[in-house]
Amino acid sequence: MNLHIFKSVTELNENLIAYVVNIATKAIETKGRFDFVLTGGNSPKQLYKELATTYKDKIDWSKVYFFFGDERNVLPDHKDYNGLMAKENLFNLLQTPADHIFYMDTTLAPAEAAKAYKKALDVHFAGNEIVFDLILLGMGDDAHTASIFPHTDLVQNQTEDVAAVWVEKLDTFRISLTAPLINKAKNVAFITFGENKANALQHVIGDEEKDFANYPAQLIKPLDGKLDWFVDEQATVFLNL
Repeated sequence: MNLHIFKSVTELNENLIAYVVNIATKAIETKGRFDFVLTGGNSPKQLYKELATTYKDKIDWSKVYFFFGDERNVLPDHKDYNGLMAKENLFNLLQTPADHIFYMDTTLAPAEAAKAYKKALDVHFAGNEIVFDLILLGMGDDAHTASIFPHTDLVQNQTEDVAAVWVEKLDTFRISLTAPLINKAKNVAFITFGENKANALQHVIGDEEKDFANYPAQLIKPLDGKLDWFVDEQATVFLNL
């Protein structure tokens, strides 16, 4: 695990973009495409905008395929739909072809949406093992990542690649990649900033004794890939560095 600490979110984004560009370039050179899993929420908005504008010419976007780590159980035109955020801040600016974007179909029931997404992944990876080149993840102040929330079924799920999960605290379903699938990736990167994340970060990367039920982000440990954390100084105030 590599921990990268920056003085500001601007500096964090600049370095994370360089990291994304490097992985994308190598993947395209090696296998002819870059399989890139996006994270939702507010944290990556500026990152996506910068990738699609200032750094647009650094990647051959015609060879990039986009996926989502999780999705909220709202319709695709809802403001909270992760796919809509990515569309507005990344895809529209890049004019990404529709067949290069793998949205989670929330017009279906959650369990059916999960099954449909797994099927789409199987087709894209031609029935081979699903191994993404890069998965971006956020982390909530409760230490959830993707939609693997504390004390939910997804914490224990070792059998599925994509699953629906009921999140009691939010009174809603979510659809999410599971930890076992995430851990198959070649590269996983967390983007985490703000003092409100400091307590969770302390436990997730600082605790020797693991407590997955309370701190699900601890589950993320790539089997053969690399794990990088991109954080700002505010998020590290409780770490013993």
